[in-house]
Amino acid sequence: MAESASARTRRALELFAPLGPTYERYARLLSLGQDPRWRRYLVSRIEAGPGEKVLDVATGTGAVAEELLRQKGCTVVGVDQSPEMLAVARERLPADVELVEAGAEDLPFDDASFDALTFTYLLRYVDDPAATLSELARVVRAGGMVASLEFAVPAGLWRPLWRAYVGAVLPAAGRIVSPGWHEVGRFLGGSIRGFWRGYPLERQLALWRAAGIDEVRHRRLSLGGGIVIWGRRA
Repeated sequence: MAESASARTRRALELFAPLGPTYERYARLLSLGQDPRWRRYLVSRIEAGPGEKVLDVATGTGAVAEELLRQKGCTVVGVDQSPEMLAVARERLPADVELVEAGAEDLPFDDASFDALTFTYLLRYVDDPAATLSELARVVRAGGMVASLEFAVPAGLWRPLWRAYVGAVLPAAGRIVSPGWHEVGRFLGGSIRGFWRGYPLERQLALWRAAGIDEVRHRRLSLGGGIVIWGRRA
């Protein structure tokens, strides 16, 4: 774990790093089976093909990187701050997929190095989402697609049900799985609510545009429990 990482980032690493071997299985379970569908939709927003290079930031166990290979047949580079997660990704991905231990706030790549970029569940864990988005955009060529997946807070009728799920059901289900997943279950609801209080959707979309990403669009998924945002590097 990088000593320069913020307290917010260190907390996320402490929670998730030990869960690498079971992460995908229980992320699917605790998201009521929606996580794989969200990843597929995220990758479908990316315009890339054979011979083009896509950077997957916060790659974790490599699930989005694997989906990029399956859907697009592109070259993929995965980046994550957790060596434990990268070790799991290494086991699942082909040997020619490059995996890099680094933070999203300071990517070790030249400007315009990639044809497209994906990132998942990232901006809640950085101190300066605006600066991080600018850094992500920096490494994408002009015209390249940038797409993200994040949890969202549903609106209207579904919000009370969502609150009940993340406030009670998710921690209880995590407790059944393991102490580590119980901690994740307790953490996620507050983390998601806190991010959306500080960064409601219109503010998030404005940050994307300020980072030099045009044609910004979004789609809420699973009754608003997830959201994919995407746009084109100016």
